[in-house]
Amino acid sequence: MPDTTSRHAGRWLRERQRPARASVYLAALAGTFAAVAGIVQLGGIAWVAHQVLVTGEALSQLVGVILTILITIAVRAVAVMLQNRFSASASDQIRLALRQDLLDHFQQLGPIRLGQSSAGTLASEWLDQVEALHGYYAYFLPQMILSLTVPLVILLTVAWLDWLAAVFLLLSAPLIPLFMALVGMGAEKLNQQHMETLGRLSGHFLDRLRGLTTLQLFNYTRPATREIATATDEYRQVNMKTLRVAFLSSAVLEFFASLAIAVVAIYIGFGLLGYISYGPSAELTLFTGLFILLLAPEFYQPLRQLSQHYHDRATALGAAAQLQARMAGITPAGSPEDQTAGYVPAVVEISNAAVTFPDGRTGLTPLSLTIGREGPELVALSGPSGAGKSTLLHLIAGFQAPTTGKVRVNGGIPGVEPFGWLGQTPFIRQDTWAGNLRMVAPDASDEQLLAALEKVGLAELVRQRPLGLDTPISEGGGGLSGGQARRLAAARLFLARYSLILMDEPTAGLDSGSERFLLDAINALKNRGATIIIASHHQEVLEAADRCIAINNGTLAMDRPSHA
Repeated sequence: MPDTTSRHAGRWLRERQRPARASVYLAALAGTFAAVAGIVQLGGIAWVAHQVLVTGEALSQLVGVILTILITIAVRAVAVMLQNRFSASASDQIRLALRQDLLDHFQQLGPIRLGQSSAGTLASEWLDQVEALHGYYAYFLPQMILSLTVPLVILLTVAWLDWLAAVFLLLSAPLIPLFMALVGMGAEKLNQQHMETLGRLSGHFLDRLRGLTTLQLFNYTRPATREIATATDEYRQVNMKTLRVAFLSSAVLEFFASLAIAVVAIYIGFGLLGYISYGPSAELTLFTGLFILLLAPEFYQPLRQLSQHYHDRATALGAAAQLQARMAGITPAGSPEDQTAGYVPAVVEISNAAVTFPDGRTGLTPLSLTIGREGPELVALSGPSGAGKSTLLHLIAGFQAPTTGKVRVNGGIPGVEPFGWLGQTPFIRQDTWAGNLRMVAPDASDEQLLAALEKVGLAELVRQRPLGLDTPISEGGGGLSGGQARRLAAARLFLARYSLILMDEPTAGLDSGSERFLLDAINALKNRGATIIIASHHQEVLEAADRCIAINNGTLAMDRPSHA
């Protein structure tokens, strides 16, 4: 990973920790308190050993010290428990807020730009990559603080006992962070590659799963299986590279930590034997020597744990680079400055809005429209395929931002207020009839659901099913005809009571009966007070509209009442 990308990802991770910064500090405080209790515990053990082995005191005379040791063990356990709880709480808060922000950004993208990414990749980002941040916030951040506070407390304690032993600890301490950083540089790049490969694999697998029926019809299942096997093997290789770096770094760091502890042990041993007379070594006792020897592993332990969690940081940086790229550059199709104080908004107002696509194609030339100023309207957008009708709908919905000009819906940013949408491919999830209808009206009663279905001519069909409203429906409307799926989606519009409804070729490909039901439903929605903007080629739709707007080559060609 380039250094600039790593820095940007690290800055982004630090910014995300703000909502849970207090929990991170509390976790570090609890960890420091546990370390202090550990120092007292080890000091008590060394004192008991010295008194029993050197002065010959009986254990019965050291009951107070032994009780203190037991109390510090309990205190240390409670402090560690609190540390884990605060750490987990910090991670939960941050990941929950991040997932909500991702959902908000997905909504800002809209289905058009969001459709440019595989659903598997999006799911991997929302689940796996956000989850990959857990170790960074729950372990690495608190451990960074502990790797400073705990060694400092232990160093001061050792310096009070024997300043020369403290010098040995101080000189050896930088070796662990140094090698941790060297190994971590390679781990960051591998982890970014790991996250990218995981996202591609998720999208690849989900696409093949969704198209399984088509693959079977064209006898392409074996090649598709080989493609998934190849993608999976690529992921395995990247994963194994990451594990190799992790095991290598752990072995190197353990080696240097053990070497540093051995140096301190040699000094203590030779000092107690009288072979070293320099400095405070001549004053070493069993108590001070054993106490220092017990503290030496504790001195390096926070640094060793930090090195282990350094891989959590590398994993988080890899995930953060992907998430930051996903969330960058996403802006709603308008801005708060567009709202003028005292302005009385029409339902839809477009002022000199134009759209130019990234590949240079012109979606819309500058046009101005006002829809709904005089009250609810049924507006039909007509024109040949590719003329710009769908682009205009996407502008009003907030799915597409204008390259120039402004778009207002009810005086505000498009897409902020809920609106209805009905296209050729309605969203039907794997659920029951009732579950699909209650997506927009969770508290609706069965009677209200049937009333909405009655308006689109589906109530009798549901009553004929043994399970009625509890009859299951497959994902995408499996088991329903195209007309039934669109009429089910139209029934949701009656339940939601949107003031603005956008429709993109809702009657395309339908039989005359389904088309008639949809047209009746559209008129009923308009009579109930909704402004409806519908893009269509069908003459029946154009004749039913109050107003026709013709678009040709992205240019407003005609705007007149339908029956004029």
